[in-house]
Amino acid sequence: MPRLVDTTIRLLSQEPLAGRLPTAEILRVAEVLDQAGFACLEISGGGVFDATVRRRVESPWERIRGIKARVSTPLGIALRGRFLVGSRPVSDDIVGRFVSCAAENGIEVFRLHDPLNDVSNLREAGAAITSAGGAFHAGLVYSPGRTGETDTLIDEARKLPDLGATRVIVNDPTGALLPHRAQELVGRIREASQLPVGFYVQGSAGVGLASALAAVEAGADLVATAVYPLALTLHRVSGESLAESLEGFGQGAGLDSAKLWDAADLIDEYIGDEPVAPVAPRIAVRAAEFDLPAGLVAALDVHLRAHAAADRLLDVLEEVGRVRGEAGWPPLAAPIGQILASQALLHVLEARRYGTVIDEFRALVQGGYGVTPEPVDPTVERAVALLAPRPALTDDPPTAEDVRERAEGLAASEEELVLLAMFGADAEELLRTIRARHSRETVLIAEDADAERAERIRELVKIVQESGVGEIEIEDEGMRVSVRRADEPAGATTALGVQAAARDVTSATAEAAADGIVRVESPMVGVFFRAPNPGAPTFVDVGDTIVPGQTLCLLEAMKLFNELKAEVAGRVRAIHVENAQPVEYGQLLFEIEPVLAPPAV
Repeated sequence: MPRLVDTTIRLLSQEPLAGRLPTAEILRVAEVLDQAGFACLEISGGGVFDATVRRRVESPWERIRGIKARVSTPLGIALRGRFLVGSRPVSDDIVGRFVSCAAENGIEVFRLHDPLNDVSNLREAGAAITSAGGAFHAGLVYSPGRTGETDTLIDEARKLPDLGATRVIVNDPTGALLPHRAQELVGRIREASQLPVGFYVQGSAGVGLASALAAVEAGADLVATAVYPLALTLHRVSGESLAESLEGFGQGAGLDSAKLWDAADLIDEYIGDEPVAPVAPRIAVRAAEFDLPAGLVAALDVHLRAHAAADRLLDVLEEVGRVRGEAGWPPLAAPIGQILASQALLHVLEARRYGTVIDEFRALVQGGYGVTPEPVDPTVERAVALLAPRPALTDDPPTAEDVRERAEGLAASEEELVLLAMFGADAEELLRTIRARHSRETVLIAEDADAERAERIRELVKIVQESGVGEIEIEDEGMRVSVRRADEPAGATTALGVQAAARDVTSATAEAAADGIVRVESPMVGVFFRAPNPGAPTFVDVGDTIVPGQTLCLLEAMKLFNELKAEVAGRVRAIHVENAQPVEYGQLLFEIEPVLAPPAV
C-alpha cells in the first residue's frame, strides 16, 4: 500500500508564505498533522533555510528542534546535492557537518537530489546520511529537454544503489510529467534500480493528481502532498484528494483525512482571505505552456514590471528555453532554474545576448556545478570564457576551518558554522541579532539613548509578529513599553526562493568627462541598492573619499547580487539613483571627482 509524505510545514516556512503563520501556529499545525498517519513530515529544505536566515528572527535549527519535540512522525528535509540548502556548492566537510547537525536535531529522512541530475554529486552527502543513520532518498529531476529525459534518468537510477540510496524519488518541479509518462518512468526506474520509488510533483498544469495516481499504479509507494489550501495555492497534490482517491481504488494510504481538514482550518485563519503568489491564472497558464515552475514565472513577471517591461514576459520565457538549450539542457530545479532565468532576463532587458554574464551562469557553463545532461553549445562556452574569464565560483569552496577563521569567534557551534558557510553575511546578521536579544550589552549599536530604545522597540515588534506571543511588556530605566498583537496578522511580501550571495562580477563602467569628473554607469540592467542589507550603512555617500576597488553599490537581477566597485580614487560628487530603484544598462549612477596623485618623490 502507498504511503503519503506531507510537505505543508516546509511550504509554510518558505517564500511566499514565510512569516504568515507565527512559529507557535506552525507548531500547532505540526501537532495536528502528526496524528494523520503520514509516513513522513517534510519540514525543511533550501527555501526554508534561505527565508529563515534572511528574516533574522530565529535559527532554522530551532524550528526543527521545536517540531521534533512535539511529534512522533519521522521528519524529513529536502537537500540540493552539493548545494545542500544554499545556492552554491559547499566543501565535503561542510556537507558532513550539515548532515550530522540535521540528524542530531531530529531529521530522519533526507531527500537528496542534484540540480543537474549528476548523481556523482550525491556521493559525499549520501555517505554522510548513511553514517548518521538516516534514510537516503535519492531524487531524480524530470524536466523535459530537447529529446526527453527518460533514458537519461534510467541510466542515473542504476547508479543509485551503489551510493547507498534506500529509495529513488521522481521529482517533477514543473508539472510536465503527464500521467502516461509518469507511469512509464516509475516502472522503469523501479526495474533499473531495484529500489522503492517515491513521487514528488508540482506545477500549474493541473495534472498532478492524475500523475500521482498513475505513479502509484506503476508501483510508487510514497507520494508527496500538502493540505488543501496550499495545494490549491502553490500547485501541489492535495493530501485530502489523493487519500480519498486511493481509498476509492482500494489502495488506502492509512490517512485520517479529518486531521488534514483540521490543519487546513488552522492555516485558513492566516492565509484564507489573502491572495498568495503564484495564483494569477495568467502566470499559471504561461508556466504550464513553457513547462516552467510557476514561482519562477511569477518572479520574472515581478522583475519585468519593475522595469516597466511587463509586455516582454513571453520574450523572456522563450529566451529561457534558448539559454537552457545552449547551457546543455540542465533541469529546472532550484537553483539552476533561477540561474537560467536570470541570464535570459538580462538578454531581453539589455536587448543583446551574453553582453553580461552572471557568475552563476558562467560556473554552470564551465562545469563548476557538475556535468550537464548534454554538451554546452561551443559558441556560448567561448563567449562566456571571453566575457567572464575569472574562476571565482569554480574555485574550491571554503572548508570548515576557513569559515571558522573568517567568522572570528561568531560560530559558537557546528550549527552556526554550517550556516555561515552557506549564507555568509546574512548568517552573520542572523547570529548577531539572536545574540543581541539575549544580552543587553550587545544591543544593536545606536548613536544615543533614544535611538537605542527605538531599536529595542523594533526588536520587540518583530518578536511579537513572528513568535506567536500575544503581548510583551518591558520596563527599563523609567521606560515601559507594551507591544500587543493586532487581530489581523500582517501579510508577508512575495520574494524569489533562491538568492545568491553578493559577488563582484564586474567593475564599474567609468568614463571621464571633459571637466575631469568620472561618470560611473551601470554595466547591466538591475535594481540599485546603496547598502548590503535593509537598515545597514550605505556603501558610500556624497562627499565620501573612495579608493579603487571599493564597493559603491549592489546591482540585483533575479535575486542575484553584483558588487559594483570603483576604478579610481576620488570623492563622490553625486549619486543619481535612489535606493531600490530599477536601472538600465548605461544609466548614470555616480559622479566621482578624481583625487590628484601625490607628486613623485
